[in-house]
Amino acid sequence: MTIDVWAQHPTTHFLAQDMFASLRRWTGGVIPEGEIPLSVTIAALDAGGVDKALISAWHGPQGVLISNDEVAAWVAEAPDRLAGIASVDLRDPMAGIRELRRRVLDDGFKGLRVLPWLWETPPTDRRFYPLFAACVELGVPFCTQVGHTGPLRPSETGRPIPYIDQIAIDFPELTIVCGHVGYPWTEEMIAVARKHPNVVIDTSAYTTKRLPPELISYLKSGSGRHKVLFGTNFPMIVPQHALAGLDELGLDDEVRELYLDDNARRVFKL
Repeated sequence: MTIDVWAQHPTTHFLAQDMFASLRRWTGGVIPEGEIPLSVTIAALDAGGVDKALISAWHGPQGVLISNDEVAAWVAEAPDRLAGIASVDLRDPMAGIRELRRRVLDDGFKGLRVLPWLWETPPTDRRFYPLFAACVELGVPFCTQVGHTGPLRPSETGRPIPYIDQIAIDFPELTIVCGHVGYPWTEEMIAVARKHPNVVIDTSAYTTKRLPPELISYLKSGSGRHKVLFGTNFPMIVPQHALAGLDELGLDDEVRELYLDDNARRVFKL
């Protein structure tokens, strides 16, 4: 079984954001006319042999980009294939806590994703901390981005050290899922994952053939095999493209199963 831990079902409103111009330039993607049916995302999962995807809501200073209501409706339409990840307004942490609690308890969402680069503020900002405490109480992970920012926003907020390191010190019970491998600070990201039991890495936004060598070595290690999760960042990368070349990594059967399935199942309680 294969689980994609970072995906979005795209909407035209989401894809048309100016900050994604760099991604469209890299991928050659165009903004489609009209809304995109959920069948497009399911077909992409099928083509890549992905059994389940965690699809994310997006909320930034400019407002809702993909709403929690939209994610809940898509999950309800394909519950065997999709699970939801919530997003909330960082400017109102208490409302965010209530929204997160409702989505987890009522709609079965599996985590919270807030992107520091979208807010142009580091994840150690005081407004994040009540949300971290709520994630611990609800037993769901906090999902975020590490490494440079592909969209047209500053990258500093993606530094694993000091930011993820500090959060893990302050909230040792919080599971932190660090997406996008941390490049060009991948060694920092690995060091933080080695240091903290509840910090894990996902490979979203990177194809197999572009994974940094140091991350592949960590994935094959005794501890790292339990700390790396497969992700795509669909629709920016489709699963079939993301997984191409997996056989060439030389993963043994245990590591392969942990990477593609078991680690996600454990972290997100699927």
